[in-house]
Amino acid sequence: MYDVALLDLDGVVYVGSDPVPGAPEQLRKAAEAGMRIGYVTNNASRTPEAVAEQLRSFGLPARTEDVVTSAQAVSELVAAEFPPGSPVLVVGGEGLREGLEESGLVLVAGSDDKPVAVVQGFAPDVTWVMLAEGAHAINAGAKWFASNLDLTLPTPRGRAPGNGALVRAVRAAVDVDPVVAGKPSPPLLLTSIERLHAERPLMVGDRLDTDIAGACAVGIPSLWVATGVNTAADLVEAPAEQRPTYVAAGLAALAEPQPGVESADGVHRCGGWRATIEGRVVRLSGEGDPYDGLRALLAAAWEAADAGIAVDATEALAIVGMRSRDTVASDARHTPRRT
Repeated sequence: MYDVALLDLDGVVYVGSDPVPGAPEQLRKAAEAGMRIGYVTNNASRTPEAVAEQLRSFGLPARTEDVVTSAQAVSELVAAEFPPGSPVLVVGGEGLREGLEESGLVLVAGSDDKPVAVVQGFAPDVTWVMLAEGAHAINAGAKWFASNLDLTLPTPRGRAPGNGALVRAVRAAVDVDPVVAGKPSPPLLLTSIERLHAERPLMVGDRLDTDIAGACAVGIPSLWVATGVNTAADLVEAPAEQRPTYVAAGLAALAEPQPGVESADGVHRCGGWRATIEGRVVRLSGEGDPYDGLRALLAAAWEAADAGIAVDATEALAIVGMRSRDTVASDARHTPRRT
């Protein structure tokens, strides 16, 4: 059905320096079945070649041109507004610098160089001085661009502050909001579709507020996978603009048919499962693939939500072995933390 899978990276293909378990093999299987693989990331810290090199270390046949980053997308936005040779201040890493230089813009060291734009993206070595110089330049009249607004990013030790957190730090010192390139804003996905020559693209991601919302914003189908930030409990409460077309445990779904949900008269069936709403509670019964059960209960919960009814899916999620938000929060409170 789809010619190109647009894969988010953090939490979908890898976490930190390690691949998501099984992801490389699953992607190779999808490619063998005829699907082209593109890699689309909100993370602007690295160059496309650096990302491709990491993917190749997992045994994936990734080319530089298969990778599209928010650094490339935001560079195109800046270049569309300012002519070649314009001075630009970077608050970020090598990925941003390379993208801007390729667009013909001149990088400057600080606000005293009178940049016409400030371009901000995540990098682990962003300092307070860089944030302050960006704020000074913006207050002096430079236009502010951000690669993305992800508040967090996944690491092997758990969630860590992302570019959105750093953008908020600058926003505290300025009176304007940035122009944003990354998901869920359309520029990154539109750039990816164009660069990868995708005619029937499928967005694949773990985050509802970026990956899935971005797909909804540009009108393309999406697949949510359970390997990253958001959980099945988050799906139940997702607003319409953050609901995926498909849900699955992981990337193996790319090479497998996914059953639809049959809905009639308030009854939602998928595989061997049946979901209904009783009062304000999602009732689920049946057996089979737990993700078929999840698909059925989501159809019921979303239909109720669209009718203005907030439902409780705690019991239904437990039946298919998935935790409610309250359970996740309780686990977090009682899990010993490394000190």
